[in-house]
Amino acid sequence: MSQPPPPQPPRSPEATSPATSPATPPGRPDAEGPPACSIRDLTVAYRDAPVLRRVDLDVPTGVVMGVVGPNGAGKSTLIKAALGLVAPLAGRVEFFGRPLARVRQRVGYVPQSTSVDWDFPTTALDVVTMGTYGRLGWFRRAGRAERQRAHEALEQTGMAAFANRQIGELSGGQRQRVFLARALAQAPDLYIMDEPFQGVDARSQQAIVDVLHGLRADDATVIIVHHDLVTVRKYCDHVTLLAGRVVASGPVDEAFTLDAIREAYDVGEGADGFLAALS
Repeated sequence: MSQPPPPQPPRSPEATSPATSPATPPGRPDAEGPPACSIRDLTVAYRDAPVLRRVDLDVPTGVVMGVVGPNGAGKSTLIKAALGLVAPLAGRVEFFGRPLARVRQRVGYVPQSTSVDWDFPTTALDVVTMGTYGRLGWFRRAGRAERQRAHEALEQTGMAAFANRQIGELSGGQRQRVFLARALAQAPDLYIMDEPFQGVDARSQQAIVDVLHGLRADDATVIIVHHDLVTVRKYCDHVTLLAGRVVASGPVDEAFTLDAIREAYDVGEGADGFLAALS
């Protein structure tokens, strides 16, 4: 008489087939899982000058979140502190429900172009290939698969023809697309971009926007520090208005209101004509 098969251990939630639960439509937040980024009580100061005060913020998965506010509002400081590039005085930050160190490969960062040494002698392809290094570990070198991934990322950003061009020979918009391609080669679930449209020509700006919306359609999450209020509704579906603290945050239709903009930018009723054009 044959023996019954041994009992199988229960499957972990991670092993559960995606078909067992309804998929989240592209571009819509996943209400069941943790936020892509969760910030609690974040306070940052430079010397004795406070920049951010007790910031609480949740960025849902599958959205393009724009962080907007006046100069000095702490927009770049917010993402740098979240990424551990600036030391906060207090606060807690998690990505996908875990500390950054546990999910570092799921988070990609595109810094401001002004923070990069463009005189460094390297090609666009080399820069993009660097995006694959995190998955290789310390003792492996980039090979054919990594180079292919880098070429595909350059193609995705419209920069394939410039693969062998020295990075210092590229225009501002082209450089920004190369750095976006580097993040694409990393293949993270969350893209954090600091002023991606700063000093960028119209063609590069549209190319970047197309990539960002494509990422959202593939259920990735994007956070961009942005300064142009006129294009917030076109580029983003969520927005955070920052002025040293969170004035408003949420879907654009709910958070990007005249009252919130007026409060964040400290403008009076005399600017209502301009503000009305944004809504």
